[in-house]
Amino acid sequence: MRTQILKPFALASLVALSSCSTQSGGDLTKSQTATGTSAMAQPSFHTKGSPTGKPTGPLKPGEYWWNPQMSPAGPVVVLVSLPLQTASVYRNGILIGRSSVSTGSKGHETPSGVFTILEKKQTHYSSTYDDAPMPNMQRLTWQGIAMHSGNLPGYAASHGCIRMPYDFSTLLFSITARGATVVIGNSKNQPHFAANPGLMLAPKDFNSGMLKPLAKGEYDWNPKRSTKGPITIMVSSADQSIYVYRNGQPIGRAAVQVKGRLGDHVFTLLDGVSGGSSPFAPGRAARRWMSVSGSGGSPHELASKVSFSPEFAQKVDDLLSPGATIVVTDRPATRSANELNILTN
Repeated sequence: MRTQILKPFALASLVALSSCSTQSGGDLTKSQTATGTSAMAQPSFHTKGSPTGKPTGPLKPGEYWWNPQMSPAGPVVVLVSLPLQTASVYRNGILIGRSSVSTGSKGHETPSGVFTILEKKQTHYSSTYDDAPMPNMQRLTWQGIAMHSGNLPGYAASHGCIRMPYDFSTLLFSITARGATVVIGNSKNQPHFAANPGLMLAPKDFNSGMLKPLAKGEYDWNPKRSTKGPITIMVSSADQSIYVYRNGQPIGRAAVQVKGRLGDHVFTLLDGVSGGSSPFAPGRAARRWMSVSGSGGSPHELASKVSFSPEFAQKVDDLLSPGATIVVTDRPATRSANELNILTN
């Protein structure tokens, strides 16, 4: 059996101005801060950022992708890939944004591991680097590591912090909260496969059995992994699979038979029923869905192209409540392990 895993990541004076110190009592620890409620203006030497329509593939310095409607509710996790110099943002287990970043340079490497956001400041000035502005600062350690807006030269250039394009740092700041998880991965230490992020967030207890091939009509179902919270469903024609996340944890998946391409769609569940029966879950009423991706339609219109276990569909239907989201894509959410130099243990 082929093991699969989730795809998970300039002048010298200006470089110094937009960096942070990793030493105890460094830049962030001794900084001057303000708790201003309005956004801090973009410093002239910071990278503004350039939006791109690509949720996958290489990113040029300053490029980012942002699509929060893909998963409108649920816990937020940020994966920072040191090898790729990228940050990927997941909400309820689904990728909603990604950006190029610049992390710590040689001798000032950004530490890998699992962190939580300890403090947030829209307005932040450094005392170590001549009151250099660091908009949208999100502190990860009390020893000087944070995410913030900065200059992105196309390589690791900071003194340990994670620099982001100004526009992306503003967007990210708007959806995070203190206590949110940030995982920084390198080739040796990468919970959630943080060094190789993909369309879905790998659980911390991932094992290859979670993605063993499923036969036609087969499914896995384990709702006890997460007993409450928002539901997000991803249907991948490339994987021939449907995945169900609740509160950021995978609780089910099923084999899917797909005819042709499905396109990219995002649907959100509304209150009430639309009349008639569900084309997927026998004995259940058809739900009311709203397209939030601009493509129109509803999941019911995909019934002629998609089929999977009716029993699985019933189990999923029983958990749905208004606000649940379905993401449909022709992109793969998984790939074979021999494409990556990653140990799955």
